[in-house]
Amino acid sequence: MRRTSLAALLLLAACQRDAAPSGGVADAGAPSGSGLERAAIAAGVVADVSRVSPVGLYQRRHEAGRDLLCVLPGKNGEFRFGAEAIFGAQERCRGHGSARRTGDKLILSFARSDRCIIVAQYDGDQIALPGVVDLKCADLCEGRGSLEGVSFPRIAADAGAALKARDRDGEVICGSE
Repeated sequence: MRRTSLAALLLLAACQRDAAPSGGVADAGAPSGSGLERAAIAAGVVADVSRVSPVGLYQRRHEAGRDLLCVLPGKNGEFRFGAEAIFGAQERCRGHGSARRTGDKLILSFARSDRCIIVAQYDGDQIALPGVVDLKCADLCEGRGSLEGVSFPRIAADAGAALKARDRDGEVICGSE
């Protein structure tokens, strides 16, 4: 019984040691994530998010309306975007600006706002805003609307679809710079 327990403990310790970081600074060229995630990416089972461009159209329909986000290529490796989230007949959030990518995050900097910046999660198929956003983003919204926790699933991965996207008023949401 003791030998079996000891063998199990040694095996567990060896597994933990292999999964632990090497103790040094991570190689900047190496993909992040667990060993299992890296293996799945290498096998093609999971997309490598760092290689999937966020350019495209993201949209979710729901009982109150439609949430829409478009992303287009911008200048100097950045992107430009437009977003609208609808919460009812009179409540919505709407804005546009520039975005930059950092790993699996998109940093959305809204124009014409008092420095509203939102760090969104990007997984290749969806852009999800955090459950709490800065109070400076409140001027993007009408009524009791908020961008907190809004997620936008990808419906198209091309700039053409993003350019054609229109908001609730029929205006191009991701138009010219």
